[in-house]
Amino acid sequence: MRSRPSFGASVLVVILSLASSCVRYHARPIEPAKAMEEFEARRLEARELGDLLVRNGEVKEWPPAVWDLKALTLAALYYHPDMDVARAQYGVARGGIRTAGERPNPTLGLLTGFNSTTPASEITPWIPEVSLDIPIEIAGKRGIRIAQARKLAEAARWDVLATAWEVRSRLRGVLLEVWAAGEKATLLSEQERLQAETVRLLELQKDAGEVSVYDLTQARVAFDNARLAAVEGLRTREEAMAHLAAALGVPRRALDGVRLSFDAFRALSPEIPAGEVRRHAVLNRSDILTALAEYAASEAALRLEIAKQYPDLHLGPDYQLDQTDNKWTLGLTFELPIFSRNRGPIAEAKARREESAARFRTLQAQVIGELDAAVEDCRAAVLKAAAAEDLLANLTAQERAARAQRELGQISGLEFLGVRLELIAGAQARLDALVQAQEAVGRLENAAQSPLDVKDWITATPRRQAGPAKEGKDD
Repeated sequence: MRSRPSFGASVLVVILSLASSCVRYHARPIEPAKAMEEFEARRLEARELGDLLVRNGEVKEWPPAVWDLKALTLAALYYHPDMDVARAQYGVARGGIRTAGERPNPTLGLLTGFNSTTPASEITPWIPEVSLDIPIEIAGKRGIRIAQARKLAEAARWDVLATAWEVRSRLRGVLLEVWAAGEKATLLSEQERLQAETVRLLELQKDAGEVSVYDLTQARVAFDNARLAAVEGLRTREEAMAHLAAALGVPRRALDGVRLSFDAFRALSPEIPAGEVRRHAVLNRSDILTALAEYAASEAALRLEIAKQYPDLHLGPDYQLDQTDNKWTLGLTFELPIFSRNRGPIAEAKARREESAARFRTLQAQVIGELDAAVEDCRAAVLKAAAAEDLLANLTAQERAARAQRELGQISGLEFLGVRLELIAGAQARLDALVQAQEAVGRLENAAQSPLDVKDWITATPRRQAGPAKEGKDD
């Protein structure tokens, strides 16, 4: 009779200790207005970003005087929401490792019996009983689950790098768009000025009866078209700047006053290291590494299903206070694999492993095909850009000769303007060819998921620390 209060107290202590160790929930509601304010407050020269990059050795000073492709890439990896999603998915996968490593909890059973044949004058008829069910996994199932979860987490980590490359790729394309729009706007503005000067000279000649009205009309039409093209060029550049802000994950006004460097687009290397690019892509492309990790996870899943053929054990100790008599029992239970030997799940796991292997081989063949096509496309585009460069050099030489002839009075002002306009047209053709070549370089880098010069790639993906994350880790 004296043991019952102590027994109840012990159970209460166990329950309270378990309750106190539970993880507590912390609400983190999303407030659209506050999120909008935080986005509008973003700036490229944020001190937190600078401290992180200087500490990691990515930059020597902050903020940089001129923002090149690498500095902008680091800012995009810090701000772009796609990186937040990829990192969150990686966090889920890492949580899966902890889940896979958790051991099954024992089950506590509290029973109360009543002996109705005991006279009321004698000892109590109540029979309290406590039972435990302690599961014991065998055949290394827990270790296999952990190995599978680690491979899935590895695949998610490679997905983070794949997302980082996608962010960098979009940024490079938009930065090329900004540079091309700015260069074209400059050329169109010069073309407008030359067309206006041509109209002015033709009006003088028309008043003198040296040219017809038709010639003057044609010149005015060309001037009007040049003026509209110049206005469109300015609009295109502003639109490209808005695209650049979106690619960085910052508001448009964050780019006001920022000096951009376009040195990466002004020249092309005539040599395309096709062999090195192919080898690097096949061995290091993040989606290929993701596919390999997923295949390893499918192999672990098959091992787990095979291990499930061996049933787990359940150890069942039991204590009973039978009218002041202490009674102990110890039981062992396990599933009898008579009707099912887990053949179905094993067959499914084998099929999934074959599917994963097929996906890897398909991806590898696709990558090789993309690389071959991108290499040939890049080589052709580089040759076209070189031809346009030679043409522009010839036109530049002709313009210098025409300028000398004009100073000597050997050609008229209209003839010299015609040579200048031809030079502007050649510069536009050269710009278009160079942009096409840089776009081809971008497609080749995307096929390899790496810059042609690997030294231009980065070694870190800076991450923002959200304010609510500082509350604690219990949620």
